[in-house]
Amino acid sequence: MKLGIMQGRLVPPEAQRFQCFPKSRWREEFPLAAAAGLNTIEWIYDAYGEDTNPLATDSGIDELKSLCARHCVQVESVCADWFMDFPLIRIDEATAQDRWQRLRWLMKRCALLSIGRVVVPFVDAAAIRTPADVDVVATGINSLAGLLDETQVELHLEAALSPADFAALLARLPHPRVRVNYDSGNSASLGYRPEDEFSAYGARVGSVHIKDRKLGAGTVPLGEGDADFEALFGALARTDYCGDFILQVARGVDGDELDWAKKNVATSLQWIRLLQPS
Repeated sequence: MKLGIMQGRLVPPEAQRFQCFPKSRWREEFPLAAAAGLNTIEWIYDAYGEDTNPLATDSGIDELKSLCARHCVQVESVCADWFMDFPLIRIDEATAQDRWQRLRWLMKRCALLSIGRVVVPFVDAAAIRTPADVDVVATGINSLAGLLDETQVELHLEAALSPADFAALLARLPHPRVRVNYDSGNSASLGYRPEDEFSAYGARVGSVHIKDRKLGAGTVPLGEGDADFEALFGALARTDYCGDFILQVARGVDGDELDWAKKNVATSLQWIRLLQPS
C-alpha cells in the first residue's frame, strides 16, 4: 500500500484555486513529497493547467520520469478534473464524441508513464443524476474496453451516487479495470455510511481519497468532520484492500504545506497500519 498526496497540496494554492495543476511550481512537489514521507503524487489534469501540463508532451513525460527517479516519488494516478469543467454527460452528441476522445487520449498518455489509473470525477456539476446519465456513462465506459486492455490503465469512478445506485451502475460495467475511487470526505458530506457502501460495492474499490467533511458541508481537517475513519478502515480490512491512499485533505496555512503534509501523513499512517499483517 502506498500513501500519496493530491497534486498542488505541497505548494501554496495557485490563482486562488483550492485544487488545480500548479503551473508554476509543479516540479517543486517531488522533493517536498519525499521530505513528507510520501510515495506518490496523484497528478491533476484539468482545464486550468492543460496548456502547461507535462503529461501532454513527450518531453514533459521524459522530465516526469527523471523527477520520479531522482526523488523516488512516483506518479501512478491522474485525477482527471478536466471532466469537472467539461462533463461527459448532458451534452450533445458531437461534444460527447470530443470529450470521450479526450479521455481516450489521456489514457494513452498515462500509459507512456506507466500510470496505472485515471480517476474520473462524476461529482458536483458532473454528477450522475438521471437514468439517462447512467446510460451515457455505461455506454461510454464500456466502449473503452479495448483501450483498457491495450493501455492497462484502470478507470476509477468517483461518484456521488447512493450505495445502491452506484452498485447498479457498476453491474453494467463488468470490465475488471473499471473500479471505484472511494472519497471518505464526499461520503461523509452526503451522509453515506462506509458499512453500507462497502456492502454494496466494496470489492470494486480500487483507490481511496483520504479527506474529512462535515455533513452537507465542505472539507475540514482530518478528525474535525463527520467521516467515520474507524468504520472505513474496518470495511477496508474486511475486503482485504491493498490499493493506494491519496491525501486530499483540507489546506492548512499558506507556506506551511510541508509541515501540514507531515502531520496528515502521521495521522493517516495510524489507520493504514491497521490493514497491514502483523
